[in-house]
Amino acid sequence: MYYHFYHSPLGKIRITASDNGITSLMLPVQQKVVPLCEEAIDIDEPFTLIVSQLDEYFAGKRDSFNVRLDVKGTPFQRRVWDALCDIPYGNTRTYGELATMIGKPTGSRAVGAANGQNPVAIIVPCHRVIGADGSLTGYAGGLDAKKALLALEREFC
Repeated sequence: MYYHFYHSPLGKIRITASDNGITSLMLPVQQKVVPLCEEAIDIDEPFTLIVSQLDEYFAGKRDSFNVRLDVKGTPFQRRVWDALCDIPYGNTRTYGELATMIGKPTGSRAVGAANGQNPVAIIVPCHRVIGADGSLTGYAGGLDAKKALLALEREFC
């Protein structure tokens, strides 16, 4: 397991990777909840591409990511995470709309739970999901970060 800290407008983002790809991208709030494993090695090499793409994203020059991922999840979670990547940059969808997108129109709560388990925030844009009333409900990275990411995308959209 490898790790790298990326200095973003949101604070230090911790990125971890295996030999097979990025395993997590955690905003500062999440890092307090999920400690770094003791065997992790601080190294730059596996993170060159994601750092470059994050720089472009925060500069408004990138609207999606194409890095190799090595994330673990149930088949349902992976369907939700794939659908998150179909939400266009600068747009939002409700949990209900996301549930409909994956063919589970009554599954908004399950979609919300899967959304909350997304291990690669920003790369898989779970910040683009909002409540049915348009409110910025739950975000593992914190509502301030969600608000900032949505504002960034609207600014460059």
